[in-house]
Amino acid sequence: MSVNTVIVTGGASGVGRALVGRLLDAGKTVITCDIDETGLKSLAAEHEGRPLETHVADVASHEDCDAFMDQVLAAHPDVNGLVNNAGLYLGQPVWEYDDATIERVIAVNIKGPVWLSRRFADHLLPAKRRGAIVNLASVAGEVGSSDALYGTVKAGVIGLTKSNAMNFAPYIRVNVVSPGLIVNTAIADRIPDYRYAEYKRQEQLDGDILPEYVADVCTYLLGDGSRTLTGALLRADNGSYPR
Repeated sequence: MSVNTVIVTGGASGVGRALVGRLLDAGKTVITCDIDETGLKSLAAEHEGRPLETHVADVASHEDCDAFMDQVLAAHPDVNGLVNNAGLYLGQPVWEYDDATIERVIAVNIKGPVWLSRRFADHLLPAKRRGAIVNLASVAGEVGSSDALYGTVKAGVIGLTKSNAMNFAPYIRVNVVSPGLIVNTAIADRIPDYRYAEYKRQEQLDGDILPEYVADVCTYLLGDGSRTLTGALLRADNGSYPR
């Protein structure tokens, strides 16, 4: 089963942007969404003439997710890949959160992937079509985080992955990537200095983790080389926090 048409959320920057490039280089058709309209415009300009479609959408909005998927499924009924990459990390302890912000972090990181995965599966499963979903979690979802809410939602992404792997079998493979500290991203810029130093101290491999390196793992999980994997967690963390 070859994944040829892929949805990538959060494609305007970071891992999402790197992944869009990797998939286009591999000859895939890519549809991406983001709330960052300026970033999407620069992404489209960077890949002008290639099979890339961009949409402004907020994955925290059920209405936006439905509208986005309506458009994608109408224009690309052959879509068979989904990467739930969009995420939100604020880098603050739980007592600093107000209720509205708590709801938004949960919506971006958990509800969006639930809504999009449901629509994706509902499109493929009745026809017994093969496909693949890749979710982006974090080392924070495995070992905790100085931002307790982020650690909570990323643990939820891991649970969602394992559960959907069961629910969508045998037709849709569902796997999760758990990155460590990815440099040159908005999340890295928000991590407290002491936590940044702790991540780097724990890494067993030298060199930084770049968005492109995480995108490579995602690309592998969408490809035929990972045909026997579902419900799996692959770490892109330089061996940090051995576990």
